[in-house]
Amino acid sequence: MGIAYDGTDFNGWSSQPGLRTVQGVLEEALATLFRRAGVAPRLTVAGRTDAGVHALGQVAHVDVPLEALAAVTRSRHGRPAEPASPEGVLARRINGILGSDADVVVTGIDRAPSGFDARFSAAWRRYEYRVADASARRNPLDRRRTVVIHRALDESAMNAAAGMLVGLHDFAAYCKPREGATTIRTLQSYRWQRRDDGVLVATLRADAFCHSMVRAVVGAIVAVGEGKLDVGAPAELLHAGERTSAFTVMPAKGLVLAEVGYPDNDELEARAAQTRARRRLHVQPDLPDADELE
Repeated sequence: MGIAYDGTDFNGWSSQPGLRTVQGVLEEALATLFRRAGVAPRLTVAGRTDAGVHALGQVAHVDVPLEALAAVTRSRHGRPAEPASPEGVLARRINGILGSDADVVVTGIDRAPSGFDARFSAAWRRYEYRVADASARRNPLDRRRTVVIHRALDESAMNAAAGMLVGLHDFAAYCKPREGATTIRTLQSYRWQRRDDGVLVATLRADAFCHSMVRAVVGAIVAVGEGKLDVGAPAELLHAGERTSAFTVMPAKGLVLAEVGYPDNDELEARAAQTRARRRLHVQPDLPDADELE
């Protein structure tokens, strides 16, 4: 399932008692759709997002018996024939339950190839973060996904500092600590670009992100752009080995999960096995894995 959402009014992705979450809303819609089939599908997501974080390219998978899928996607009496693809029908009906003005939308559904796992098969995640500084044109239509900084930011210094963070590092200085969870990640790319409207957009891609990592590394580089930190300071902080207060972690509203990448179909199962093995080395069985949580 491809999923997009405006995270403003959600308490993050993961289901929580008494709170509105993306997973909760989607699973409620699935439960409504599959009620007569006696199925209550559960979603497995590529990247669990925090409260206020948005997504355009979220991915989740759900296991559904073929007979249940057939029951909810067959043509209804007295109505025109449905599209040929059961997956297309399923996406349309889920979105119909969510409503035409919903803040979460299923953008597409495909039958998963053998060995696919939305979370463990993922090879990388790409996030974007939007900042409007003093030189940007303010757009009220983007206010829920853009953070405003009232100073002019030095884009060149920001890119120089961001480039020093790329590679395999222990990002403990940029992650909320969780007992037993590794903070070693490969940041594959990190770049800032000023768009035509003057808004600065950070694009970050990594094999995975630990809790609060994206908003922290964005905060460090924004501090460089403001002149509060030297260009080399964010890279030097990698040696701290623990969370630092040298900069301010950025708000959730500017962050968007843009895309999740997967290997070729014949490599999916091996990738999932490799990822699970690596997680078991660092995460105690009774603790939630903070991996990908942003």
